[in-house]
Amino acid sequence: MFARRYRYALQCDVEQFFPAIDHAILRRALARKLGDPDTLWLIDRILESGAGVLAGEYTPRTFPGDTLFDLDRPRGLPIGNLTSQFWANVYLNPFDHFVKRELGCLAYLRYVDDFVLFADDKAELQAWLAAIVTRLARLRLTIRPGAQARPVTEGLPFLGFTVFPAYRRLKRRKGVAFARRYRQLRSAYRSREITLEQLTASVRGWINHARYGDTWGLRRALLRCPIV
Repeated sequence: MFARRYRYALQCDVEQFFPAIDHAILRRALARKLGDPDTLWLIDRILESGAGVLAGEYTPRTFPGDTLFDLDRPRGLPIGNLTSQFWANVYLNPFDHFVKRELGCLAYLRYVDDFVLFADDKAELQAWLAAIVTRLARLRLTIRPGAQARPVTEGLPFLGFTVFPAYRRLKRRKGVAFARRYRQLRSAYRSREITLEQLTASVRGWINHARYGDTWGLRRALLRCPIV
């Protein structure tokens, strides 16, 4: 893990990412890779179907050079669509190349709209942050306020875990939420509202996520409660 090798990390996430994805920018990115007109026609239909779906979750914002008409630009991808997950990576692909090639960040990772840069120089990360804000504006995106470089020894929140140089902890709220959910599942099983197979599948789903952290003791403590 990069956190073992570098002293500082800059963790950021894009504000209202899926609602903010600009259709015109995405369409141009896809057209550069796809030359088939029928495929592009289908892409246009999918984009049109998603326009405004997440409008209530988007806070209008302006960028350098905008006019009043830019506030009404078609934007937004439905989060559940399989195309949305793939197109999100297409949308941020130029940003990935910017971080690696132009900023020269040797240790960088991104999962959809969450990304982390690592370095040994805190001032360098802070300078990169300013450059990131400027570059994301080209994609009509902003990052959530509060991002700043900090020592990796403090722990890095990422994808439901707090990552330290030598271990990973599940976020407390994740454990509390599952404990509550597990009590509800056991109650539903006792009243025959769900089957044992349904209860087991739900528990296994949580275990499959939690096992990526140092959670053996937590899992043992939560799951030792008898089902009946």
